[in-house]
Amino acid sequence: MTHPQRDAAPAGGRAGGGVQSVSRALDLLELLADAGGAQALSQLAASSDLPLPTIHRLMRTLASRGYVRQERSRRYALGPRLIRLGEAASRMLGAWARPHLAALVDVTGETANLALLDGDEVTYVAQVPGRHAMRMFTEPGRRVLPHCTAVGKVMLAQLPAAEARGILARSGMPAATPATITDPDVLLAQLSVIRRQGYAADEGEQEVGVRCFAAFVPDAPAMAALSVSGPQARFGHDAASRVVPALQAAAAALSRDLAVTGHPW
Repeated sequence: MTHPQRDAAPAGGRAGGGVQSVSRALDLLELLADAGGAQALSQLAASSDLPLPTIHRLMRTLASRGYVRQERSRRYALGPRLIRLGEAASRMLGAWARPHLAALVDVTGETANLALLDGDEVTYVAQVPGRHAMRMFTEPGRRVLPHCTAVGKVMLAQLPAAEARGILARSGMPAATPATITDPDVLLAQLSVIRRQGYAADEGEQEVGVRCFAAFVPDAPAMAALSVSGPQARFGHDAASRVVPALQAAAAALSRDLAVTGHPW
């Protein structure tokens, strides 16, 4: 695990133009999230290079505000107050992405989605419906497994193979349709192709008769992807050449907007 960079300023002082104690507290929250949501103080010390007394003081402060909680095992876990912040940030991101999704619908005529990799699952956070009477609908907030979705596969393709394999092992690879890939070795080989070509496809792997393309949103502070989905009858052999360039352009435009605004989510 990469350790956050630390300045030599005193605890509670300023570092890198900000307040070091705030930066350290946020680093600890991110370390908890990276570890699956809970860790012991000794594990946090090993991951962060911070002294135990400093970690203990910061975690007690976070616990008093509900941002972490201490389990019976004495480990610290992410707290329930973070849920409200996460929900608000997701709504904000959805609003920010909606013009880019609408532009995709204008170009393709099909439903466009924004999804995040949240732990070992994919969460859809925004959608603009397609123009056709018969269209795909994935309710924002829906959580799905990554192995059978284009958004999930394009995000897994950005990870080291061992990390992607770990997610697949924990989440499982059940067959949603007869086309679902259920062998991790087969999917990992496909992820390598996805990484090179810059997009992923779902060929009826989540829903029978539905085809979907997805592109990764680069340089975002969390794993994110845009997708366009529609019936296979309208997504013929030339669909990738029509849809993928628009997807990649929208993903790049959203990435630029997030950078300009300082990542509002």
